[in-house]
Amino acid sequence: MRRRDFIKVIAGSAAAWPLAARAQKTTATTRIGYFGPNRDKNPVARVGFDAFRAELGELGLKGGLTFSADYHDLDDPRGLSVVVAELMQSRPDIILTTGPAIALQAIVAAKSGIPIVMIAINFDPVRRGYINSLARPGGDITGVVFQQLELAQKQVEIVTQAFPGRARLVALFDAQSADQFEAAERAAKALNVRMQPLKLENPPYDFEAAFRNASAASADVVLVLSSPFFGEQDSRIAALAIAHRLPTMFIFRTYVDAGGLMSYGVDFPDMFRRAADDIVKIGKGAKPADIPVEQADKFEFVVNLKTAKAIGVELPTVILLRANQVIE
Repeated sequence: MRRRDFIKVIAGSAAAWPLAARAQKTTATTRIGYFGPNRDKNPVARVGFDAFRAELGELGLKGGLTFSADYHDLDDPRGLSVVVAELMQSRPDIILTTGPAIALQAIVAAKSGIPIVMIAINFDPVRRGYINSLARPGGDITGVVFQQLELAQKQVEIVTQAFPGRARLVALFDAQSADQFEAAERAAKALNVRMQPLKLENPPYDFEAAFRNASAASADVVLVLSSPFFGEQDSRIAALAIAHRLPTMFIFRTYVDAGGLMSYGVDFPDMFRRAADDIVKIGKGAKPADIPVEQADKFEFVVNLKTAKAIGVELPTVILLRANQVIE
């Protein structure tokens, strides 16, 4: 769905933004076409969007730039072609796209020649031919990238350290996260941990049935991999895990804030802040071809002790000391 209230939301939420707008009335406004998951339904997208908005407002104020934007939902039920056509009709100067490869693919297919800043989630833009290299992307695309495959492997390692006596790990995933499951499964085999797949089909998913099945399989820990269809249900998933007294590991901290036990993943707001920096550079005249694509290098491990107490587990001190944040 196309949204024209983007700039109004910014003005109401970031104090620097309206100041920049008033101070630069004679300066041309850079129009941004934002293409990503629905921020109203997806907590991860909302957290990232808020960080992007604040950073863009601050950098714009410092650099004497003003911005306006149209927001377009990647998951609009009308389909990608309709949404991308509307985005192009808004005549943006820069496009910000965030999400899996299908998001960037849809924008590139429009062949607009408009500069693109991507937040590439779980795909390799070099291998897929969108850019020449991270250091010298070439063409019209730059941005930030992170791979969830390595994170899935790391999550399995942390789970084995947190629960050394628990042998059965159930992985909750879908078609969108099948590659993450394969990476996690390889890590489990290397660590002699039994991993049982629990694949969800045909969204919207029945998470109640999924956790009943996990309990029936005598799961010791549930690894919830990352899918766009999971994020909207973070509170529900966390509540079901507590009800079944199952320890959980997630990739985004929004799940832990909602009541999940642990998360290990990329600092998502930081990626959005970096994207805002790229947009400001392009707004000042830089070409995407000359702006290196950055890889995520900030990660966070979050533990919810309230949830640990609720499900009756005690986490080792080494895990608590390792955490970036412990929710008590």
